[in-house]
Amino acid sequence: MPTLLIIEDEDAIRRVLKKILSEEENNYVIDEAEDGLKGVDMIKKNTYDLVLCDIKMPKMDGLEVLSACQKLKPELPVIMISGHGDLETAVETMRMGAFDYISKPPDLNRLLNTVRIALDHTQLAQENKQLKKKVSRQFEMVGKSEELDQIKSMIDKVAPTEARVLITGENGTGKELVAHWLHEKSDRNKGPFIEVNCAAIPSELIESELFGHVKGAFTSANKDRAGKFEAANGGTIFLDEIGDMSLSAQAKVLRALQENRVQRVGSDKDIKVDVRVIAATNKKLKEEIDAKKFREDLYHRLAVIIIHVPALKDRRADIPELIQHFTEKIAEEQGTKPKVFDPEAISLMEKHKWTGNIRELRNVVERLIILGDQQITKDDVKSFVQIKTN
Repeated sequence: MPTLLIIEDEDAIRRVLKKILSEEENNYVIDEAEDGLKGVDMIKKNTYDLVLCDIKMPKMDGLEVLSACQKLKPELPVIMISGHGDLETAVETMRMGAFDYISKPPDLNRLLNTVRIALDHTQLAQENKQLKKKVSRQFEMVGKSEELDQIKSMIDKVAPTEARVLITGENGTGKELVAHWLHEKSDRNKGPFIEVNCAAIPSELIESELFGHVKGAFTSANKDRAGKFEAANGGTIFLDEIGDMSLSAQAKVLRALQENRVQRVGSDKDIKVDVRVIAATNKKLKEEIDAKKFREDLYHRLAVIIIHVPALKDRRADIPELIQHFTEKIAEEQGTKPKVFDPEAISLMEKHKWTGNIRELRNVVERLIILGDQQITKDDVKSFVQIKTN
C-alpha cells in the first residue's frame, strides 16, 4: 500500500489533498506535516513512496525541503504544490529535480494522474534496484583466499579509472566476473555493459558484430545495423577471448582505441564512441605476438592494467565457500531445501585437480545435489566424481 507525505502549512489545503487521495481506489496511507522542518524530519525517520510539498511555507520553504530530500533520499519523487504566484519558482523546482508540480486549488484529475504516474515511477525504480541487486549477485565473487583478495583490491583501485584492463586466466576461472565488477564499480555503471565472445563469432562476421554494417555491405546485409561498440557508448565493452580475434578486426579495434571512432562495414563515415574497453584471454598473448597471430601494438593498448585470475587449484581455500554458494544458488533455482555437504566430502573435493576450474566445480555440485541424498557424503563424491589429484 503506497505511503504518501503531504507537507503543507495551510490546514484547508491539507484537508482537501487528503480527502481527494483518501478516496482513491489504491487506499493510500497518508501522513501530514504542517511545515518544512517537520516534513524533513519525517522523511528522515520514515519510508515514503511519494511526497507532496508546498513551496511557500514558514521555517523551511519547499525549495529547501526539496534540496534536503534529494540529499536524504534522491530516489524519492517530490511533487511541488504551487500558488499562482509561485509558477516561476515551481518551474525552478523542476530544474532542481522535482517530479512535477500542481497548482492551487488542486484539480482532481490532474492531482490523481500526477500521483499515479509518480508512484509508477517509484515502483519502476525499486524494481530496477532489485534487478541490479540480482545482477550483482549473479556475478558475485565468492571466496576469501589471499589470491581473490588481491584481485578484489586491484578492482577497487582500477575500476574508478578509465584505464583499459586485460584479464588473463584459464577457461572457467571467472574472468567475466572480474569484468562485470570493473564495470559495476566504475563511474560508467549506469551505462551499458556489452559482452562480446570473440571466439564464438566467425572471423568473417566479427567486424560486422563489433562495428556494425550498412545496407548492402555484404550479401545478407539487408539493412543498416549498429555494432557492439556503438551499443556500448557511455558504458563498457568486454571483449572476451580477444586472442581469437582476426588480425583484420584487431586493426580496427586498435583504431577505435586510438581515435574513439569506428566505421561500419561498407561505410567510410566515422562514428564517435565513448567506451571503456576491457579484454580477456586464456591465451598467452606474448607467444601469440611472436607467432604473428596478435598485434603487439594492440596488446600494449589493451594491457594498461593486467589482472590475472588464478586457476581454482591455486586458490583451494575458496572451494568450501564456493560449494556452499553453489548449493544455495541451485536450491533457490530449483525451489528446494539446500542439501548439506559432509566435511569429508568437501575435503575430498578440495584435493581434485579442477582442470575445468570454477565452471567444473559448479557442474559437479549440481550433479551431486541431483544424485545424492539430503547429506552429500564422501562416498557420493567417490561415486559421482572422477577425483584426480595428480
